[in-house]
Amino acid sequence: MGAFALEDMALKAAARDIPIGQAVALFGLGGLVIFALIARAQGAQVFHPDLRSPVLIWRSLSEIAGRLFYALAIALTPLSSASAILQATPLVVALGAVIVFKERVGPRRWLAIIIGFIGVLMILRPGLDTFDPLSIFAVLGMLGFAGRDLATRASPATLSSAQLGVAGFAVLTVAGLVLMAVAGELRPLTLAAGGFLVLATAFGVLAYGALTLAMRTGEISVVTPFRYSRLLFALILGVLMFNERPDLMTLAGSAIIVLSGLFLLSRSKPEA
Repeated sequence: MGAFALEDMALKAAARDIPIGQAVALFGLGGLVIFALIARAQGAQVFHPDLRSPVLIWRSLSEIAGRLFYALAIALTPLSSASAILQATPLVVALGAVIVFKERVGPRRWLAIIIGFIGVLMILRPGLDTFDPLSIFAVLGMLGFAGRDLATRASPATLSSAQLGVAGFAVLTVAGLVLMAVAGELRPLTLAAGGFLVLATAFGVLAYGALTLAMRTGEISVVTPFRYSRLLFALILGVLMFNERPDLMTLAGSAIIVLSGLFLLSRSKPEA
């Protein structure tokens, strides 16, 4: 989670010199090459046939949406608030599990989901003078990542971590190209932007690999709550690197989202 926050920070910094679509496309291409080399070194196919299954196609489309909109969010809004909204992903996944997988959810878990979404509204503040319309990008990105996580649950277990990394960074490259096509802008790569993209790629590969390893070797109920530490890292980096000053409402909404998510995770068994 620390590496994911550093990846976000480096991408946001690179986007000060070049368009965010260009930054995301180059970042995705760098990660794709690294994971492709790892897959080849392991003697595995770079693009596994299972990547063409309907579930993984849906996963890729969801990840494109998530990456595309979240990249816009971290480029155009404070890193701390974008990361806080992202923490609502487990709440949406829980809601989606009810709809897609017909999971049973008791009244206390429903209450936790509702309270978590109230935390999101506290950060967004629609209808108030402090509402930033660009923060909708973070919400759309969060919904995309929730769709990806739901599809991951139904995906085959035949893919290696490197092959999943290839797929993840391939769709990230596509998301960047989509942003470039929409913006219609391309700038020369500055030394500073190039340096930040190298950092983003290094941290991104480390984060993706570490999370995949953690989810595959550790107990999900133990590993998942650590996702919320990304918010803490993002708050610190936002203050140190971009002089962000989250207000009390943002901090309170962030705390509500995290507490709701942790309660939801603690209620892993269906309630009577």
